[in-house]
Amino acid sequence: MLRIPSPGIGARERFGDSGYVPLHGLLDPSLLSLLRQEALRLEKAGRRRDFTMECMDGSPRHLTTLGGQVIARQSALIPRLYADDAMVRLVSRLTGENIVTVADPVERHVLNILHRQGDTHGAHTDDYPYALVLFLEAPASTADGGLLEYVPGTRHLDDLRTPTARSVHHRPGDAYLLRSDTTAHRVTPLTRAGLRRTVLNFAYTTPDFRPRDTGSARELYT
Repeated sequence: MLRIPSPGIGARERFGDSGYVPLHGLLDPSLLSLLRQEALRLEKAGRRRDFTMECMDGSPRHLTTLGGQVIARQSALIPRLYADDAMVRLVSRLTGENIVTVADPVERHVLNILHRQGDTHGAHTDDYPYALVLFLEAPASTADGGLLEYVPGTRHLDDLRTPTARSVHHRPGDAYLLRSDTTAHRVTPLTRAGLRRTVLNFAYTTPDFRPRDTGSARELYT
């Protein structure tokens, strides 16, 4: 159905050490083009979010989102890619786990769009263990913001304010896998007008995993 390039040598070991691994150029140009067109079409159904997450110590949310339940009604391409055997095998190889798709229709695949100055997806952890994030649009420079910041091995969001936090820049067509339930992470604010950061977040899990019921994702995506 869709060709998914293999990760580089040592990717599994890197993921095991830090809970993060980049997948540069995971999306080939033809697939990236299809997904960008799909995201632009779906963006019309997105909802603007501007609030703080009190359960996350006042962490800001300034972005446009579309939950998985809406995507499933309006797109065939994205749910098909999410459940594609090659995609699931990729996550399995990187984690060394028996990976399965998420049953929750809201969280399984979501679209996040930062498109205004100051837009950010503030500090959080996820309900499910693995997030595969696909970049459809991204700022060209690290000075533009929209960076992933994360701290390996901790759920403590305050650690994102310490020197242990790592910042990573990604380009359109890139992806990364994150151990997102035990890794504090956020997206830094866009620094100026005219920038866009559009990502698909694919959540995966294992057969015996039971997610924490924080309600944070439903507040964002429903």
